[in-house]
Amino acid sequence: MIVPTGQDVARLAGMTADPADDTRTRILRAALDLFAEHGYQRTSLRQIGERLRLTKTAILYHFPAKEHLLAALVEPLLADLETLLDAAQTQPTEQARWTVLEGWVDVILAHRRPLGMLYHDIALVGRGDTYHRLMEVAMRANDLIAGPNAGRRERVLAVQAVGACSDPVVFFTDVPDEVLRADMLDGARRLLAPHPADTAAGPPAGSAAGSRTDAAAGPHTDAEAGPRTDAAAGPDADAAAGPDADATLGSATPATPAGAASGAASRRRRPGRPAALGREQVEAARRMHAAGTHSVDAIAAALGVSRATVYRHLTAP
Repeated sequence: MIVPTGQDVARLAGMTADPADDTRTRILRAALDLFAEHGYQRTSLRQIGERLRLTKTAILYHFPAKEHLLAALVEPLLADLETLLDAAQTQPTEQARWTVLEGWVDVILAHRRPLGMLYHDIALVGRGDTYHRLMEVAMRANDLIAGPNAGRRERVLAVQAVGACSDPVVFFTDVPDEVLRADMLDGARRLLAPHPADTAAGPPAGSAAGSRTDAAAGPHTDAEAGPRTDAAAGPDADAAAGPDADATLGSATPATPAGAASGAASRRRRPGRPAALGREQVEAARRMHAAGTHSVDAIAAALGVSRATVYRHLTAP
């Protein structure tokens, strides 16, 4: 795991006072403050100069255009992520996966302010090399997390895991680093924990699903020919509102004389995921949904809950 310790991180992410700061670093600090207050589009070079008591010409000497400021603010984040991926690439698959995820969280947390700015102004970096580097970093991280010879499902889970280790930093700005780090990594572990493949429908009539083993509950049978009584037989709190591929309502009914199951067997909700969201998480989910930048699947992955839980809170008054 790589924890960034470079001067750029200390200066730009932490924004601590440094008597040795040169003019360029002061300009970057002021630009980041103004971008956070007013947005990139509504901040002018003249405003940056006024805050520092510098002329616009002095700003242009260091940054010939405003886009150069944006690229310079993102550079330390990109450089640290690239260094992380270079180190992970030499490791065995499982070790590389968690080196990337843990290091990714550490780097993202070290660059919370530039990341928040980038999240809102991502379209503005699409004009140059910065955007292409961002995409390359994301693809490399996805490949290392998914592992070699990964199928579609593994690749999808890898993308979701990166989102779970990134997006909360933007939406939970008041949560301390150590708390948010633990929450994000916990969500990634739950997401990537071994579990049975989901199916679109229950087992065909007349057949019983084989026994399976999951991480929390040990071996059990999903659907048996006769009636059964367990936590999955009743209504699932996670399926109270909206469709969910993870929690399908159903009931197990007694077998017919021919031995065929006459109803779709209830399936267990994946173990370990919370059935409800906290107030801050609900607000974050609604912001993500209203912005149109995240699907319900992506929101559920970021918050470590099922889609049904997200649906319920999105539709609640």
